[in-house]
Amino acid sequence: MNSILIVDDTAFTRLVLRNMFEKLGIEVVAEADSGEEAVRNYCLYRPSLVMMDITMPGMNGLAASRKIIELDKDAKIIICSAVARRDTVIKAIQAGARDFIAKPLQFERIEWAVQNLLETDTR
Repeated sequence: MNSILIVDDTAFTRLVLRNMFEKLGIEVVAEADSGEEAVRNYCLYRPSLVMMDITMPGMNGLAASRKIIELDKDAKIIICSAVARRDTVIKAIQAGARDFIAKPLQFERIEWAVQNLLETDTR
């Protein structure tokens, strides 16, 4: 079964994402509200996917993404942020993200991104 780590500093957003991923048949193995916790949970659970917010206290999502990619170059990270400027999207991809989803969350967009990444899964 495919699994995911949800990273967002807002509990409500994590709940919405959890419901979406469970509807897609993806097991939510862990949640995190900071970049530091995201890196720890990635090491513990090695999920198929990571859904990562950018703006969080402490280590932000871009720094956490870079750290996860250092640990596992094949990590599949989707950045999900309300900050969807061109330069932010470029920084996300440079940090190792495979996709960028702008908030507000749309189920169909998340479903497409997840299916696209899991179809290319080589694990």
